[in-house]
Amino acid sequence: MTMAEDKQGSSRADEAAVRAELAAGAERMESAKAQELIDVFLTEATAAGLRPEPLRATLYSGQSVKTDKRGWYLRKNRSVAVGEDGCYYILTVPGGLKERLRGVQLRPSPPPLIVGKGGRDGETGDLSEFLTRRLAQG
Repeated sequence: MTMAEDKQGSSRADEAAVRAELAAGAERMESAKAQELIDVFLTEATAAGLRPEPLRATLYSGQSVKTDKRGWYLRKNRSVAVGEDGCYYILTVPGGLKERLRGVQLRPSPPPLIVGKGGRDGETGDLSEFLTRRLAQG
């Protein structure tokens, strides 16, 4: 390998690292904006008397299991929810027999501004629309 080839490879790696950091920064900004929407939703849901319900998750194998969280489902297929703790949860999780018997502990995900982005089930849209629709459902 020549020195020029080595420099070029190093330069590409540096550029890739910069692109990755920019993308991560953009995701953090998007999540911060989405969290603001969720915080407003929590205030409005509480004011409207919307009670959170126990959340259930779906294992990759298709079984429904109980979780350790309460909140409001945002999608019709109940695959995404906002917890009463203000966190955003994706409710499709890995697991097996133990999780079917004991349930699962949900971990929050960074909230997106576009729900279902890249999904194949057709139910995608702005987070604000999903939150507004959930408030309107009562």
